[in-house]
Amino acid sequence: MKYEIKGGNFPVVICQVEANSSVRCQKGAMAWMSPNMEMQTKGGGIGKMFGKMLSGESMFENIYTAQGSDGMIAFTTSVPGNIMPFELDGTNSIIGQKCAYLACDSGVNMEITFQKKFGAGLVGGEGFIMEKFTGTGTVLLEVDGAVIEKELAPGEELIAETGALCAMESTVTMDVVTVKGLGNMLVGGEGFFNTKLTGPGKIWLQTMPIMSLAGSIAPYIPSR
Repeated sequence: MKYEIKGGNFPVVICQVEANSSVRCQKGAMAWMSPNMEMQTKGGGIGKMFGKMLSGESMFENIYTAQGSDGMIAFTTSVPGNIMPFELDGTNSIIGQKCAYLACDSGVNMEITFQKKFGAGLVGGEGFIMEKFTGTGTVLLEVDGAVIEKELAPGEELIAETGALCAMESTVTMDVVTVKGLGNMLVGGEGFFNTKLTGPGKIWLQTMPIMSLAGSIAPYIPSR
């Protein structure tokens, strides 16, 4: 699948699909397409559907196939931010935050992965459940705000605000650390916990987690 990302802070990815090839996407992600793109909606079995529900994704996904000749399809994000492509070659894998999945080649597999350390799942900003992508092909993830890429050396640690992690290589481990000091917890505005990421591997951080965005605009929304 060839693709081009446009649109700045309101991105769209325009994908060129070879004849009789398919691309999968999250429900509602399609913006426009050529007339020969045929859609099928599938759930992928009870186990996969339940896993998607736990991760916050729709239980169903749409599969678009270019019928007879090359086709074109465009996908957009649900919030302002970026679209981040990852190339999988069958030997690597990517772990993303819940609801990060936008679209992928038919050769990419998405499964639910649980954080190894239970504490990270209970109180970490990314939750106990994340999305793991394996296989071969391109996977496109949504980023809330701008994206910052950083590579952690073996044993190198980084403390991030909960929700700031967008994606990481599977070699990176994630845990939770408590904000020190009761006063800091109560009035510091950063919450009780932070996310600790330990290398080796690459991580991708996002500057505007959706929960932070929602909290910023909530005071300006009239209540009935």
